[in-house]
Amino acid sequence: MPRGTDMAGERKGMLRIGDQSFDELKLDKVSRRFSGLNALDSLSLTIKRGEFIALLGPSGCGKSTALNCLAGLLPLTAGSIWLDDRRIDTLRPEQRGFGMIFQNYALFPHMTVRRNIGFGLAMRHVAKDEIKRRVDQALALVQLEAHAEKLPGQLSGGQQQRVAIARAIVVEPPVVLMDEPLSNLDAKLRLEMRSEIKRIHQELGRATVYVTHDQEEALSLADRIVVLKDGVTQQIGTPEALYMRPANLDVALFMGYRNALDAQVEGVENGRVRLKVGTLGLVSAAQGIVASGRATLAIRPEDIDLGDGPNAIDGRAETVEYCGRDYVIDLVTAAGLRLHARSAQRVQPGDLLRCHVDPDRVLVFAAG
Repeated sequence: MPRGTDMAGERKGMLRIGDQSFDELKLDKVSRRFSGLNALDSLSLTIKRGEFIALLGPSGCGKSTALNCLAGLLPLTAGSIWLDDRRIDTLRPEQRGFGMIFQNYALFPHMTVRRNIGFGLAMRHVAKDEIKRRVDQALALVQLEAHAEKLPGQLSGGQQQRVAIARAIVVEPPVVLMDEPLSNLDAKLRLEMRSEIKRIHQELGRATVYVTHDQEEALSLADRIVVLKDGVTQQIGTPEALYMRPANLDVALFMGYRNALDAQVEGVENGRVRLKVGTLGLVSAAQGIVASGRATLAIRPEDIDLGDGPNAIDGRAETVEYCGRDYVIDLVTAAGLRLHARSAQRVQPGDLLRCHVDPDRVLVFAAG
């Protein structure tokens, strides 16, 4: 139904406050173009009630565009969005009833925490007693009861983020949308708020769609991750699937495979690929065999172990960064090949090292 046609029908399709009785939210080939360029190209995704979905990718990949299309802040160029059998991309943002949490919190500085949280309910003309009941529940959920009468400027960044979460969930939305909500917090607060977001999501049982460029955030929070690049879906899967079995080199690089090495396939025997990387010979037993020709290897730094073993690599530690639990090492071979490794073993710059890589952890992709 196009905008501005049957307003009575549009009102009939409007989501009610507290209407969570849905089974799935479906994006069907959702696209958005800007000045002739695809910011989002045919994203298809079905989200179940209670599921936590992370949209992951670098800046400009289309993840915030997808979230804004879901929220109704951007009209679709093509495709449709459905909540069960109700088409909702034809509804205005306020009619969809979704909760939205922004990167900058967007709190009213002159309003107390309680009034900020209850603002959406007051705008919907909910009775005062009901507003108080729901706000009290939301304050308890985000553990801010003692700060209810404070102004946002009197709160820490983490506390302000909790207020933003409470304001989004107090209207009892079927879906909560979060746009990089932790990016303005320091490292300690990010970890604390990550746990809080997970706890709140589990207690509420609502669907959550969460935008992030941080793969660690996505892995720790999501039931499924959608990896985007240049507006195109690269892979949709569980954190375990994306971590262990990235669909292509772009996903692998974004999921932490820092070592991407040009190689030549020399042969395949019993499911194992023999490869040459310059003068270095390596073997891969990972799935997704490239049978011949040029290829690209992908290896995680933490999968390069110090000591003897299969796929031996000799080199010199050029730089070493101490990271608390382990060391990040730039390893350079005699032939000039540079590799990134991580090890709990103490290493000094200039140390000669023998390393090895399990063949199961050497991924092989066809050369682009």
